[in-house]
Amino acid sequence: MPRVKGSVATRARRKKVLKLAKGYFGSKHTLYRTAHEQVMKSLSYAYRDRKNLKREMRKLWIARINAAARMHDISYSKLMNGLKLANIEVNRKMLSEIAIHDPKGFEGIVDKAKKALAK
Repeated sequence: MPRVKGSVATRARRKKVLKLAKGYFGSKHTLYRTAHEQVMKSLSYAYRDRKNLKREMRKLWIARINAAARMHDISYSKLMNGLKLANIEVNRKMLSEIAIHDPKGFEGIVDKAKKALAK
């Protein structure tokens, strides 16, 4: 077996890590070992937080809908139940946008939900 030198591949791999670590504070963007540790940690945070962002946004939409619904004397859970009974399919993101930007339209949706609950 011939001898294999790994310097080209090693240098390329290390340059890739240091490029990802650009902008980090202190030795984290210059020294390979600390940069590699921080890049691995950062990538794991990024993966985790892509999932968490979805949760956080849903919580925000629900809080907005609840606040707008309570202005019309109905709780969030009753509003959502009324919408389901009225066969109104609108997701929480759009419902919160309607509540913010079109209060009259949201009031109409709430009225339909209340009528469906009254039946």
